[in-house]
This record gives sequence, structure tokens and C-alpha cells, in this order.
Amino acid sequence: MTMETTPGNALHAAPSHGGPQDGPHDGPHAAPREIPHGPAHAWRVVWRITKLNFKARLEYRGEFLMGVAVGAIWQVSIVVFASVLLTRFPGLGGWSSSDVLLIASMRMLAHGLYVLFLGRIQYMNMLVQEGVVDPCLIRPMPVYRQVQLTFFPVNAIGDLVVAVGLFVAALHRSSLDWTAGRITYVVAGVLGGMLVEAALFTALAAAAFHFPATSYWSQWLEELMGTFGSYPLSILPKAASAAFTFVVPLAFIAYFPAGVLTGHGDAMGVPEALAVASPFIGLTAFVLSRLLWNWSLSKYTGVNG
Repeated sequence: MTMETTPGNALHAAPSHGGPQDGPHDGPHAAPREIPHGPAHAWRVVWRITKLNFKARLEYRGEFLMGVAVGAIWQVSIVVFASVLLTRFPGLGGWSSSDVLLIASMRMLAHGLYVLFLGRIQYMNMLVQEGVVDPCLIRPMPVYRQVQLTFFPVNAIGDLVVAVGLFVAALHRSSLDWTAGRITYVVAGVLGGMLVEAALFTALAAAAFHFPATSYWSQWLEELMGTFGSYPLSILPKAASAAFTFVVPLAFIAYFPAGVLTGHGDAMGVPEALAVASPFIGLTAFVLSRLLWNWSLSKYTGVNG
């Protein structure tokens, strides 16, 4: 579950990360202080704002717990549906139940990490219409990073708790030998899946600078991922499977990585090398989506346009 009821505007209260405050010994002849900069300082600022956002959400304990519950319930509903389906049909499209669970758990892990680290991008149309983006243009921090720091996504906690539980269950049922190579690939596959999802929503967010109606497309895309992303695409007609590979690339989120891990590499409708490259394709897609975002931002003329 990605969308929450109302995103907070914690960015308005974000701490300053410019130069230090004047001290008691500062005067007209004091030597100028060096303004902190560099990647290390940038990450310290991100961590500080994230902690403040988290504390702000904790101020309302009931809402905090409800947000966690909403994320968990959304994921549990997918788990229940998958369990019922696998109980009635022990295999789907040549995939055993344990292999299908691996697809579902990898997709849910990738989705939970996306929500936690990059999911605020789905609120882009709302942030543009409310004028939140305009002040970001003059702050000394990349706009994309500022958008990600607007609030802490409490529902991501529920998403990840359920996803980790399902992943542990999938590993328990799996008969695979978890070598160092497989462990490395499953980590890369989950991170690549996170980046594929982020790339899709970042591309939609780039359009949100100029077309506010993208919120409907975001909702449609999220429902599409929840409906088809957790199952073998081989059960679908070839045209639909191709569309989910080359048009809306859901296959690269979990289906291809899980297929490589479970030995289905030659039966997924694409060259095995393409399936193996899923993590790299996720990274490439995200980089391209960021380039599109930057181009769209350069054409943005303000909320009143």
C-alpha cells in the first residue's frame, strides 16, 4: 500500500542546512566559516529531516498505528488471495506453489522498500497543485530529494513487516540451495524491482508538472502491480505478457528475478540473459526516469504557470 490519506508538509518545517548560526564571538572581523557541503553533509541533512518527520508522525500515536495497520492489511489481502489460489491450484503455469510465493514475496519486498525510500513521488500531482513544489526550486537541495522528505511513510512499516514474513515463509518452503550467488542475486533482484517501480512512478510524476490528472494513472498503475505483479506472467495470454514486459515492465520487478533463481529462465518468453539482467535494467530505468524528471522540471513554470 503506497497512498496515505493526507501527506504532511514537513518540508515547510525542515531544518536549515545552510551555514551555522552566528556565535557569541562572531563580529565584523571574524573569519568567515566554511559552509558544510558534500555528500556526507547531504546525507546528514536527509537523516536529520527523516528523524524529525518520524517524530512528527509519532505525535499522533493512533494515526501512526492506523497507518502501519493500513499498510499491513493491504499486503495481507494479497497474501490471502495468493494462498487461496495456490490451495486450489498447486501450480500456476508450470510454477510450483513455493516458486509463486517467491515471486509474491520479492514483489512485496520491492514495493515496501519503494514506499519507504521513494514512494512520496506518487504525491507529485498534489504537491504541484498545492504549491509545495515552487519553494523547493529556490532551496539548496535537489527538488526530487525534497519531495522524498515531505513526510515519513508510516504505512511502509506495515508493508515491510508482512513482506518480510512472506519472504521467510517462501524461503522455508523453497528447496533451493541458497548459495552466496543466489543470496546476492535475490538482494539485487529486490533492489532492482524497487527501482523499476520507482522509475514508473517517477515518469508519471514528471508528467504531473504539466498534467495534474496523472493521479488517476498512478492509481491505475498501483492496482495493476498489485493484481498481476505477484504471479507468473506465463499464465496470461502472450500479448498481455509482452505488454507487462515491454510496455509496463512489471516482469522485471519480481517475475524475471524469481524465474532466474528457480530455474525457469528458459520458459519466460524472453532470452534468459534479459531476465538475468533485471537488476541492471531496474537501475537503467530509474536513471532514465530521473533524466525525464529533470527535463520536465526545467520546463516547469510554477503552479500558476
